[in-house]
Amino acid sequence: MTFSDYSLYFGLTLLLSTLFSMGGVGSAIALVPCFSMVGLSIDLAKSLGLFVNTASTATASMIGFRRGLLEMRFALPLVISVLITTPVGAWMSQYVARDMIEGLLIAFLVMAAMLLLFSKRAALVAYRRTWPLYLIGGGVGVLSGMLGVGGGALMMPALIVLGYDAKQAARAISFVIPFSSAGAFLTYLSFTEMNWRLLTVVSVAAIIGGYLGEKIMHHRLSATHIKKFIAVFLLLIATKMLWQLVT
Repeated sequence: MTFSDYSLYFGLTLLLSTLFSMGGVGSAIALVPCFSMVGLSIDLAKSLGLFVNTASTATASMIGFRRGLLEMRFALPLVISVLITTPVGAWMSQYVARDMIEGLLIAFLVMAAMLLLFSKRAALVAYRRTWPLYLIGGGVGVLSGMLGVGGGALMMPALIVLGYDAKQAARAISFVIPFSSAGAFLTYLSFTEMNWRLLTVVSVAAIIGGYLGEKIMHHRLSATHIKKFIAVFLLLIATKMLWQLVT
């Protein structure tokens, strides 16, 4: 890779990490398809996106834990299930055709965008048993591992529908995502040739972007507007990927 290539990936990661941290959504959901569209192999793109997700969410996860804001009885079933199933999804991805992976990723982008645009976060039922948490964590874990995304965009509405408080769900998800992303990343390393220099470049960009996004969000913009903008951006990415897939 040339200096201009690294500059491109640094700038792309910085932009997307800033934007998505402003909306409280993991940037891997956009980084993976964007990295793939500009020339990286899909497995390397997913590996980089997962590592960025791990790095960008681990700090927030530890802060919430140290402040006592996390209900471990609620979060632990999600952690256990995603730790088991996310590597399984990542391992399965090497045996699934690229076109199918990209088709699933397009569907995931559209679904996440729709949830950001139209989710009213109203509880339809009120489960308080543990087994639904294992089912949600397991299902999201397989899907996020296969696609190389964090999975929080799907886990959040599922928990809300089950009747859990939105703040409680958000704290649990912020604690879970580093585990799921790290597990999938390590699995991808077993069959993907890693560009360690590029990994360092995008990691630095993600850290800077996360800091900038938090500052801008705190002082300038509303979370609702940012999430709507992110949803539109995801739909544009999905449209671009779909066009490339069918042409």
